[in-house]
Parts: sequence; C-alpha cells; structure tokens
Amino acid sequence: MTVPNPAAGKPVDPSSLVNVPRLVTAYFSGKPDPADPVQRVAFGTSGHRGSSLKNSFNENHILATTQAICDHRREAGLTGPLFVGIDTHALAEPALVSAVEVFAANGVEIMIDERGGYTPTPVISHAILTYNKGRASGLADGVVITPSHNPPEDGGYKYNPPHGGPADTDVTGKVEKAANAYMEAAMKGVTRMPYERARKAASTHLHDYIRPYIADLGNAVDMALIKSSGVKIGIDPLGGAAVHYWQPLIEHYGINATIVNEAVDPTFRFMTADWDGKIRMDCSSPFAMASLIQMRDRFDVAFANDTDADRHGIVTRSNGLMNPNHYLAAAISYLFENRPQWRGDSAVGKTIVSSAIIDRVAKKLGRPLVETPVGFKWFVEGLSDGSFGFAGEESAGASFLRRDGSVWTTDKDGIILGLLAAEMTARTKSDPSQLFDKLTTELGVPFYERIDAPATPAQKNLLKALSPEKLAMTELAGEPVRAALTAAPGNGQSFGGIKVSADSGWFAARPSGTEDVYKIYAESFRSENHLRQIQQDAQHAIAKTFAD
Repeated sequence: MTVPNPAAGKPVDPSSLVNVPRLVTAYFSGKPDPADPVQRVAFGTSGHRGSSLKNSFNENHILATTQAICDHRREAGLTGPLFVGIDTHALAEPALVSAVEVFAANGVEIMIDERGGYTPTPVISHAILTYNKGRASGLADGVVITPSHNPPEDGGYKYNPPHGGPADTDVTGKVEKAANAYMEAAMKGVTRMPYERARKAASTHLHDYIRPYIADLGNAVDMALIKSSGVKIGIDPLGGAAVHYWQPLIEHYGINATIVNEAVDPTFRFMTADWDGKIRMDCSSPFAMASLIQMRDRFDVAFANDTDADRHGIVTRSNGLMNPNHYLAAAISYLFENRPQWRGDSAVGKTIVSSAIIDRVAKKLGRPLVETPVGFKWFVEGLSDGSFGFAGEESAGASFLRRDGSVWTTDKDGIILGLLAAEMTARTKSDPSQLFDKLTTELGVPFYERIDAPATPAQKNLLKALSPEKLAMTELAGEPVRAALTAAPGNGQSFGGIKVSADSGWFAARPSGTEDVYKIYAESFRSENHLRQIQQDAQHAIAKTFAD
C-alpha cells in the first residue's frame, strides 16, 4: 500500500499554495526548448499537459498547438463552429487568450462562453453532438483548456473532433507533430492577431453553454423523480468548471440540493491535501474529498466533480466516499434495469483494469461486456450508435445514453453520474452504497487496489512488450491461471501491459507514462489477504522477467 503523506486529508498550509502571478508570468515569459523532450508538445489521450514553471505549458505550446488544430481542420474539411471551453486552473485564461488569437487569425468560427466563464468537458461534448445531429457537412468540433484534476500549477489542452469524444491517436499524433515542428521553426507559420481584434472578429461568437445543457439533462436523468422524491443532495464543484451550472440547474428542476462550496480560487486553497500532500481536485480520493465526506450526514447522497467535471465522486450517508468501481457496478445494475427504451443488446463498456464485479453484473443482467484498453476514446463509437448503454473506467469517469437510448455525450460526464446517484436513491429508497452491498451478497465482495512499483525506463519498455510466454505464470495466489492477455478482449487492441486472471482474482501491470514506476491493478473475490498474495505474486513474476 502507498503510505500517505502526514498532510493528506488536512487543510493546506498557505505557504505551499501556488504563486499565481509567477505562474502566469512564466506562461508568457518562458520559452520552451523543443530539443528537450520534457518541453515539447506531448499530445497524449488527455491532450497536452504541463506547467509554465517547468516550461512545459507556455504560450508557444498553445500558439503552436492551436495552429496545428487549424491545419488539421482545413485538411479534414471541418468548416463548422469550434466550441471552446476552459476550466478554473490559473493557466486556463492565459491559454484561452493565445488560442483565440490564433483561431481568429485563421478565420475559425469559435464559440466562447457568453458570460466569460468556465465550461465543463461534457458540456463541450454535448454542444458538439447537438450541433452535428442530422448534419453531414459543416461539422463542429471543440477544444477544452484543462489539465483535469491535476494540481493548480498545471495547464492542459485537449481536442474533441466531430464525434464529440477524445481525439484518437491518429489525430493527436498529427497535431503533436505539427505543433512541435512550429516550435522548432521558431513559430514561423503560426498566424495570430492581437487579442482585442480577435475578440471582435466576425468569426468569434459568444455562446450560451449553460441553458441548453441544463434544459436537456432531464432526457438523460429522471429529474422529475428527483424533485418529487425530495431526496436531499449535497454538491461540491471543488472550485471547478461546473461551479456556475449548479444553481441554474437546481432552480430549473426544483430539486432539493445544496452547493456546499461555490468558491473559485486558482490556488484551490479550500481543498484538503491529496495522498502525497499536493493539492489535486481528485474526486475519487478520500484525502481530496475529506471536506465533503465530513458532511455526509447532512444529505441522503452527495457528490463532487473534478475541475473539468468529467469525473464523479459519490459520497453516501451509509458509507462515505464510494470506491469508483463500486459505484460503476451499482450504476450499471440500476440503469439497465430502469431504462426500458435502451436497445436489448446494448452493452456494458469497461476498461481492462476496472473491477471484475462489473463483469459479474453484466452477466447477471444478460448484457454483453466489452473490455477495452485504458482511455475513453475506445467508447466513443459504441456510445454514438447506442451499442453501449454505459461506458466507464476505474478512474471515476463514465457516461451513459439518454433515456430514449440515443447518445448523450461521447466524453465522460461527471454531472450526470452525480445526478444519477440522486435518481437511484429516489427510486430505490437506498443509496448507491446500499445498492452495491446488495449486489455483493449475490456476486461476491471485491477487494481491489492499485499500487505503484519502481521501474527504470528500460524495465518499463520490457513490461510494455512482455508476452504471456515470457511471463510464464501457471499459478496466481494458489489458483491455476485461466488467461494471460496483452490485448483487450473487447477490441483486440494492445493495452501496453499484461493481465493475468484466475478464478477468484486477477492482476494487470502497465508502465506509467510519466513516472519511473509501473502500476499494478489487482483484485480478489476472497479476502484482503488473498489480494496481498496476488500483488506479491505479480511483483515477484515481473521482477523475475526484469532480472532475466
């Protein structure tokens, strides 16, 4: 187990807060060196992320990446509007200025929030899909300026193509390559205009994101039932992009909800420290969520979202903060039993490192289970055509179909997952933790944990290429190995690691993309001790292959 920092779960020492003026100054003054791998544009599945203090998220990154997106749009024949959202991180506003200067100079029709506010990732996905519905040309796409739940000193920039979900690697690879080429050429070829002119350009439009999204929510979640039941809801936006959505939503639907914290502060000084003592708006962390957990007795159900509101954290009166896997299982069980208009063959989508309790729930429901590599992009197509009723990943990100079985969002939506917890409580008179406990009496209790183990870059490469034959495991925690996989069974795609399963437990090992560690996900349906045995066997087998 990872030992938490002594500061974890406690209010943050003011002396450790980020210096926002210094951060913003570094954004404009720092010039990244494209010869340094750490300072290049690295457009992974969650876009480019970094900090201006490390020269990994500066003006040149955003100017170059925005120009690369403009080039991609021209090449792909995308002529519709580009929906632009930002979160509440300090670097989001400066990055928005840079992006608008380049988009306007390239004549791209952009839609920015009419109130000068913040826009959650799922709202951008919803806006793209709503605009593109029934269109074959002039399609819209979008960008979100967010590093998700990352610490306050970080910035992030991600692109969503016309399907509304995270861009696939063929697109992000092109954008990354072009952006780095612009930086290597000292920004030659990047077109921009002064911000004041860009804001007044005929192609720059102010857009109401809040009302259309809120008005449509009743088509995804039974808001009338939540209202009539009077279920008492607590909401903590964690100072993120959804902060100004909740009050209009509460008034629109007349639900019995309280926003426990409406503060927006780029230092995020109201947060409690995460496991390592850092500030992180991670709504699946009991340390970051300590404030809302302490309020659990005040509400029938409470929830929080991360900074771009694509993740959810569910707090119940009966059991505190739910493990993300447990909530996914309870939500899947509830949705497929209470959405009669969904297709009879619509599947459950899950990532390969999510809990096997989900497999057991899908089997009980008689629904197909599609297991994919990590990354929400693998769920876009299934949510688009209704062949996935629900798609989720172990890191508390999920989305599901509208009540009529059509697409809601193709990106993670923490807002509907929070409201669903209230719908579940209203209809069943049990909170999601109690619903999960009922499932485990029939399907078994899962003991699940992710741990990190040290690995050199060379060892990480070995692990990425590790084959079942090379690992040569015949037994796992005293049981015969039933399967050893390096590709996800749902789509045959490699997941950059290995997964080994036995009858009552499994583990998966993947190298970290950012640190000198590898991640071990493990689960037992027997006991905590059995889980430890699985983890030990996993580490021993992998250490042996490293030593060979």
